[in-house]
Amino acid sequence: MLRRPVPSIRFHWSFRPTAMARDASSGLDPVAHVRATLEASARVKLAAAETLAEPIARAAEWVAAAYRAGGKTLLFGNGGSAADAQHIAAEWVGKLGPDRAALPSIALSANTSDLTAIGNDYGFERVFARGVEAHGRAGDVAIAISTSGNSPNVIAAVDEAQRRRLRTIGLLGRGGGKLAHLVELPLVVPSADTQRIQECHIAIGHAIAELVDRLLFPELSRP
Repeated sequence: MLRRPVPSIRFHWSFRPTAMARDASSGLDPVAHVRATLEASARVKLAAAETLAEPIARAAEWVAAAYRAGGKTLLFGNGGSAADAQHIAAEWVGKLGPDRAALPSIALSANTSDLTAIGNDYGFERVFARGVEAHGRAGDVAIAISTSGNSPNVIAAVDEAQRRRLRTIGLLGRGGGKLAHLVELPLVVPSADTQRIQECHIAIGHAIAELVDRLLFPELSRP
């Protein structure tokens, strides 16, 4: 049986930028709002560059030392911080730039079966601490992520990490909260705005990951 060929269909898309009109009912200027949001984010990152460059570099050195010794990183946080934990872990298990050997990293927020089982049996406050107990070994690095610095399940995980002699780093904001006094190395974003803190956290995560690559694989940075 002969089949007729299916004719190809081509779609033609065109984008014509138009001026955004001010919302008369609210007085909102959408373009000005977007510009202000991006500028606010940039200001927070510039302030972090001034105050946190040295401790961020130290954090990368700790992570690189753990990897050299055969260790791993464990990352954890809630909500957007959970997403950041998975994002940063993926940069090490996968790659951030040029190809190189995989680096062991676990985001404790990623396994929904773990989270629901532990939450059901031990309570939500223990969901990350139990993961640290299972996977953490002396010399590993635990990276706690919390915009407030006061998340009870993140605090419990840091306590467990310290009992097991992991190094502890905190990606924090809003002055650092309780975690600023619990982790060995607090990286406190100079902002009280949750969105801006989260945006800076992922920038810090990328800075750490890039520096770890350069420390462990110096040949990758050669021209």
